[in-house]
Order: sequence, then C-alpha cells, then structure tokens
Amino acid sequence: MKVLVPIKRVIDANVKVRVKADKSGVETANVKMAMNPFCEIAVEAAIRLKEAGTASEIVAVAAGVQQSQETLRTALAMGADRAILVKSDAILEPLAIAKLLKAVVEKEEPGLVILGKQAVDNDNNQTGQMLAGLLGWAQATFVSKIALEGEGLAATREVDGGLEKVILKMPAIVTVDLRLNTPRYASLPNIMKAKKKPLDSVTPEDLGVDVTPRLEILEVSEPPGRKAGIKVGSVAELLDKLKNEAKVLS
Repeated sequence: MKVLVPIKRVIDANVKVRVKADKSGVETANVKMAMNPFCEIAVEAAIRLKEAGTASEIVAVAAGVQQSQETLRTALAMGADRAILVKSDAILEPLAIAKLLKAVVEKEEPGLVILGKQAVDNDNNQTGQMLAGLLGWAQATFVSKIALEGEGLAATREVDGGLEKVILKMPAIVTVDLRLNTPRYASLPNIMKAKKKPLDSVTPEDLGVDVTPRLEILEVSEPPGRKAGIKVGSVAELLDKLKNEAKVLS
C-alpha cells in the first residue's frame, strides 16, 4: 500500500511570530522555518506502517515556495521514499491545497493519505476534510491511534466526550493528533541519503488547478497585551468587582 503524506513548511514553533510593519501578514524573512509539528507526526505514522510491513512506499508532498524542498528533504531523511513539490509563490488557501492534493492523489493512487490535523501557522484545520470531500473518501480526524483491521483501517479519534473508534473503508484520509506518536529525529547518515532520493517538482498549472486566492487579507495585527491582575481581600470584594466592574454577575 502506498501512503501519501502532505506536509507544510511553517515558522519554527520555537520562534516568536511577529507581524510585518505594514500589517499585511507575519514576518518570514530571515526567520527559521521548519516542518509543521503535526506533519512530523503524520510522517512518523507512515514510517511506522512501512516498518510494520503494511506500507510499501511513502510519498511526501508539499505545496508552496521553492524553499519547501528543504522541508521535503527532512521528510525524506526521516524515512519517506520520495517527494513531490507543487511549486507556487501564491498564497495557498486550504481549498487550493486540497485541490492540488486531489490532483496528486489521482496521479499517485495511494491507499492512504495521512495529514497533520492542522498547521500551527494559521490553525485552519480544513485541508484534510476538504480533500476527503473532493475525493469522496472515508475520513477520520483528530486521530490518536491507527491500525489496520482486515480490509479497513481502525482509527481512534479524540472528541469532546473522550475517545471514539471508527473503522474506515480504504482508501481513506486520516488527520493526526499530537498523541499518536513521537516523531523520530533524522540521523546524519539518513540526512545524507535524503539528498539522493527522488524529489520531483510540478506546478499548479501542470495539475490543472487554479490557486487564485478567494479571500482578501485586510489587516494582520498582534493580540492586545494581557492586563495585569489584581488581588482582592475578601470574597465580598471579589463579588463586588465581578458585579460592578466586570459586569459578569447580576
């Protein structure tokens, strides 16, 4: 079974995000970039399926600027077999990425697509669901455990009420949560080997997909600073402030 793993290049999770001076977006120039943490978990999940003899090939896919090749090389160093870059300098919205992935899926014909549940840069949590809708495939989101059961895939989902187990008919889409696994670090020998693994590049035009943005960003601003708290001397004073200052009690 071939497994396709879409990944995304984002600002490193340890870097403080800053808004551009013109408020058109966040600053990415001279900022450390890395693979989205949820995508790392997806890559690790695919690698473990291959190590268990379930998956035969892992294909990593990224859509974005040329520098996304570096992120794909990281996936190759972790254990992916080959990679595909859909090169575009445009701002790619979740629907556009889902359409690009649909075109890649139709070409590669994988049995399973594993994605991170969301990207830490915009937290949209949309691409996996949109891809499943476009393909008409079964899907499981927020997955913390996966295992093949017969002809299907058993997935444990993290939902508001606890855990939910579903059985998916293959082929399927899975978006993974934090507790699924702990991604491995790429060793130096594997980093060197990754440089020789296949990495193909295509464009949205090659795939016949229009990625023109449908949304317009008016302004990006930092959240307001948190005000300092105060101490109260008694329960009566607390109730008074909640009622007369915060206006949360009547």
